[in-house]
Amino acid sequence: MAHGFCEYQKRLSHWLPLELVEVEPGVRGKGRDTARATFDEGARVLAALPKNAHVVALDGRGKMHSSEQLAQRLQHWRSQGRDLAFLVGGPEGHAAEVLQRADEAWSLGPLTLPHMLVRLVLAEQVYRAAALLANHPYHRA
Repeated sequence: MAHGFCEYQKRLSHWLPLELVEVEPGVRGKGRDTARATFDEGARVLAALPKNAHVVALDGRGKMHSSEQLAQRLQHWRSQGRDLAFLVGGPEGHAAEVLQRADEAWSLGPLTLPHMLVRLVLAEQVYRAAALLANHPYHRA
C-alpha cells in the first residue's frame, strides 16, 4: 500500500505537491489510557500543521463526496491559496481538539479502514479529482 501511495504522489506532482507527514502515535496497549493516547497524538498533529492551512479531517461523521464533488472541493481549496492538510486519525479517531481545528470533515464512507489503506484511497481520490480538473482521461464515469 505504501507503494500505491507513492505512485499517486508521483502522479500528482504534475498538478500539486502531496507531502506525507507522519506524527508519532499515542502510546497504546494493555493498561494504557486510550483517551490520553488520542489527546497526545492530537497535540502532535496540531503542532505539525502548516500555519494558516485549510484543514480537512477524515472522519466518519464528515461529508461524503462523489469524485466530481471532490474535484469541485479541490478547485475551491486551491483557489484559497493556502496549504491544504488532510488529517487521518488514529485507531480511536481524532482528538476533540483536532476536530475543532478542522475547517471541514470528509468521510470516505461508513467502513472502518486501516490507516495505510486510508492513505492510499486519499491519494488516489485527490489524484482523480486533479485529473478531472485537468480533463485528463484517468477518470471515466
